[in-house]
Amino acid sequence: QLVESGGDLVRPGGSLRLSCVDLVSTIASYALGWFRQSPGKEREFVALISWDGESTFYADSVKGRFTISRDNAKNTVYLQMDNLKPEDTAAYYCAAYVTGSYYVGASYTYWGQGTQVTVSS
Repeated sequence: QLVESGGDLVRPGGSLRLSCVDLVSTIASYALGWFRQSPGKEREFVALISWDGESTFYADSVKGRFTISRDNAKNTVYLQMDNLKPEDTAAYYCAAYVTGSYYVGASYTYWGQGTQVTVSS
């Protein structure tokens, strides 16, 4: 079971760090991804990290602003978000990558319940 936390209301240009904890030690051997979804919009890929943390992938919209990392000893994956913009407002979800295109939600399993990020002045 994956549980996200760290979402909040933040001003444009601010920072947040999201966490995703695996409560049952399921994900240690999985690559892990973050997605986001705003009302009325499709779920959008944000970032992916390999099981060992050696490889990372980002959506163009967040590249250079967001950083994904993981601590397997703590069964946790993080998403550091800097220079936040209003268009980053969304519910953010973590999930375990299984197979297929990494930017497609159907390629993932073990979805968390999400944490809300709101960027507004």
